[in-house]
Amino acid sequence: MVCSTYIHIPFCKKICSYCDFCKVFYNKKIVNKYLKALEKEIISTYENEYQKTIYIGGGTPSSLSQEELKILFNIIDKLNKDKNTEITFECNFDSITKEKLDLLKSKNVNRISFGLETTNKTISDKINRDLDLSYVKSIINYCKKIGLTNINIDLMYGFKNTTLEDLKKDIEFILELEVPHISTYSLEIHENTRFYIEKENRIDEDLDRKMYDYIHTVLEKNNYNHYEISNFCKKGYESKHNNCYWKNEFYYGFGVGASSYLNNKRITNSRSITAYLNNEISKEIDEVTKKDKMIYELILGLRLKDGVSIKEFEEKYNISIYEAFKIDELINKKLIIIENNRVKVPFDKWYILNSILIEFLEVNYE
Repeated sequence: MVCSTYIHIPFCKKICSYCDFCKVFYNKKIVNKYLKALEKEIISTYENEYQKTIYIGGGTPSSLSQEELKILFNIIDKLNKDKNTEITFECNFDSITKEKLDLLKSKNVNRISFGLETTNKTISDKINRDLDLSYVKSIINYCKKIGLTNINIDLMYGFKNTTLEDLKKDIEFILELEVPHISTYSLEIHENTRFYIEKENRIDEDLDRKMYDYIHTVLEKNNYNHYEISNFCKKGYESKHNNCYWKNEFYYGFGVGASSYLNNKRITNSRSITAYLNNEISKEIDEVTKKDKMIYELILGLRLKDGVSIKEFEEKYNISIYEAFKIDELINKKLIIIENNRVKVPFDKWYILNSILIEFLEVNYE
């Protein structure tokens, strides 16, 4: 059963210096053509399953005009959903307005994710983002006023020449907003981004580790559960949509560059906006074997604080984790632990999770 849908809106008013997502500059003519192509893809692929979660990401979905958003939500209405469906909409503060928030509320959006990234004007300018902290506060307050209380804030850290004091200011500001979910990401430099082309550096690993530990300590102290390697929430505010990914469930992905996981196939749409507008989606399809599925189950589930249930794994795959994988060496090294009949990575090893997963893959994909 496919219970989740991701919809990609690639348009941005500005392109961030670090961003390697599939995106293009906003162009009204292209937006209209894109929405028609999106509708065609959904009609041709979607099989009317009930959707527990819908996630509208980008790009910058909030860059769309009021009228364009109405068209988008008319398309989304083709999905089988109800008042219990978690519908998340990504926004940037430089393109969201109170009028757009009113529209989102009227279209049953019940979760908002804001890309704040930084409270530092110098860093904001460097990443090509506008920053008005008083506007940030007014928009968050307005969300709460109209009942959009399930709010996430994205924070990015690790920029060159930033200090722990800079990070503390970011965290203090976000805590003042009193939102129930916070996502934190250490800067990565990807090819085909302005940062990569300009050979931008980031902070050293020692400081990065101190920042990661600081974020964990302060947010946990303020009653945010560090439930996934990059995500924190108040009780009951975990991202249901992202949990679909972490728990290796099937999902639809619609739009240019979007990925789906359907019927034991991982399907990726072309990143070419021109091809997409011409309905030449050029899907890349990878068959997923039982072994692949079990591998994904572990490497995705180990991102979670609770890890992977040994019992549920055996029920799902009809084989025990111990038979399916060579994990004794990782256990002996205390890189993973068995606790309450679950396999998990202890918090003191979360910072090196990628290295642990690489070692796991090397051993089990021999």
